[in-house]
Amino acid sequence: MATINIKRIYKPAEKTDGFRVLVDRLWPRGISKEAAHLDLWLKEIAPPTELRQWFHSSDADDRWDEFKARYLMELHENDVVSQLADLANDNETVTLLYAVPDENHNHALILKEFIEKLN
Repeated sequence: MATINIKRIYKPAEKTDGFRVLVDRLWPRGISKEAAHLDLWLKEIAPPTELRQWFHSSDADDRWDEFKARYLMELHENDVVSQLADLANDNETVTLLYAVPDENHNHALILKEFIEKLN
């Protein structure tokens, strides 16, 4: 299984990123497709719009546990998860890219943990 990293898309791409996957539903502001250096955009694996908006409408610390539980339920029902799991099996390193500024409260953290438990 690959080493799975997470990284803000606004940080420069590096060779050590391996296979780069954007896991946001919306394209990040201010980033061109060329500058993103993406291998894949899996927008379908991101939290649904309603859940994302609910989470970001309040203090992340207050809603983190419930957001995590709700997003994990979504992931169990999401057919795209198998595609990401396959990528983790087929590559040495996979980097999940996200745009939100909060490095401690974002869906990429949850997704990384979920995929690692699958494999």
